[in-house]
Amino acid sequence: MSRRKTERLLNLVICLLATRRPLSAEQIRQAVPGYDRDGDEAFQRMFERDKNELREIGIPIDVVRDPWEDEPGYRIERESYELPEITLEPDEAAVLGLAAQVWQRASLAEAASGALLKLRAGGVATDQPVGTGALELRVDTRDPAFPALWDAVRDRRVVRFDYRGAGSESVRSRTVEPWGVVSRRGRWYLAGYDRDRDAPRAFRLSRITGQVATVGRPGAVEVPEGIDLRAMVGFPDETTDERVAVVRVRQGACEGLRQLARAVHPGTDGWDEAELAFTDPERLAGWMASLGADVEVVEPPDAREAVIRRLKGAIA
Repeated sequence: MSRRKTERLLNLVICLLATRRPLSAEQIRQAVPGYDRDGDEAFQRMFERDKNELREIGIPIDVVRDPWEDEPGYRIERESYELPEITLEPDEAAVLGLAAQVWQRASLAEAASGALLKLRAGGVATDQPVGTGALELRVDTRDPAFPALWDAVRDRRVVRFDYRGAGSESVRSRTVEPWGVVSRRGRWYLAGYDRDRDAPRAFRLSRITGQVATVGRPGAVEVPEGIDLRAMVGFPDETTDERVAVVRVRQGACEGLRQLARAVHPGTDGWDEAELAFTDPERLAGWMASLGADVEVVEPPDAREAVIRRLKGAIA
């Protein structure tokens, strides 16, 4: 949708909400920027399209016919337009707060921050999620294919893209029914049904070349019940081979880490010592590196080295 059209629709909604009496089409034409430049016939077509689009997204436009007037009037009743009171349990508000922190990509960050602003305006506290403290989630979504695939999963729409297989320079076209987008060890994967292979497959987003194209209409993809996207991407069984990392934590910081730790031992010189259960050193390193100078991994050596590699990569 173009910026000009978006502004026109927004102005139309504001106009119909603000009026105390129904407005005729001609009055709307004079009051709403974007209509005043068109001829009569062009305005009527545009006005009809705009009304239909607003109704399709759930905005109720009432048509009022006055026996004393030749033309019908239009307005939006506030009672029908406004959302009911928002009530969320503390854990639900916490999930929304964490979800808004996840997105670093500008196109998603703006929507997330706007949603949180509306929730706070409605009296829902989301700025300090319950049970998370200072824990902040960060997800890197710099893969160019991510936005298109995210939209396709949301719209349940088939996609087609060129894909370079692991350990190969050859690129082949793939047609996929997307089931979900999953992150593992800092990399993003698309899980879905590969029509070319006639089987479920996972695709690493960084190996997708060129643009992602949509095929067919929205709603065509059916996600199988009980499908485990994490297993498709190859997540290890987190219940096995569990290990314990010893981490120095700055006193007065990292409350989220402290709550997730097996144990926290008071220390000296402004530092405490925490014990964290983990299975994957790389995943642990990503978390520790995101906490910056407030943590230091002491052992095991492979987890400590993984953090150092992350920090050196950030500096580079």
